[in-house]
Amino acid sequence: MSHPIFARLYGRLSVDAERHGVAEHRRELLDGVAGRVIEIGAGNGLNFAHYPPTVDEVIAVEPEPYLRGLAVEAASDAPVAVSVIDGVADELPFADGSFDVAVFSLVLCSVPDPVHALREARRVVRPGCELRFYEHVRAETDGLRRFQRAIDVAWPWFGGGCHTSRDSEAAVAEAGFVIDRSRRFRFEPSFVAKPVAPHVIGVAHRPATD
Repeated sequence: MSHPIFARLYGRLSVDAERHGVAEHRRELLDGVAGRVIEIGAGNGLNFAHYPPTVDEVIAVEPEPYLRGLAVEAASDAPVAVSVIDGVADELPFADGSFDVAVFSLVLCSVPDPVHALREARRVVRPGCELRFYEHVRAETDGLRRFQRAIDVAWPWFGGGCHTSRDSEAAVAEAGFVIDRSRRFRFEPSFVAKPVAPHVIGVAHRPATD
């Protein structure tokens, strides 16, 4: 799964976005995470610096070759043990119940089937364990929601498969997770980011009896 032009552009723009507020969002996303973690769609590894010392190990899955190379570099400076592997969200190479936490961070917009990817995440975390998610999502206002639907005709072609109008929080529930808390907010560090300004950060869990 290669998007060479987008990957290089994202590699530059994402670092700049860190300075405009994304780093704080990542800290909020990962606050209190513990145990063995799988991060699905790790991109260039910008989450790695924010994992707390309560984490034993992070397995980071990233299919895009250029971004995966950047993630390997980021893993070498991480405060916890991070291994970066090639893989896709809808077919994770791990046994059922292998992890304590699954993390999705700005990736559900671009996977082929968000619900299927989330069900794979539910499969590989133990019953009762957590999902952490941080995503841009479908707007709650009619005007921006219509705009998102309109530009999604072309946006994915230029954005590495990214869709602006997905309701990723609803997908979390549809995949069988129970949402414990979530926070919706607008984040618009530049005019170009307007279509993806609506965001959500949340915590969910796999039911203990699942």
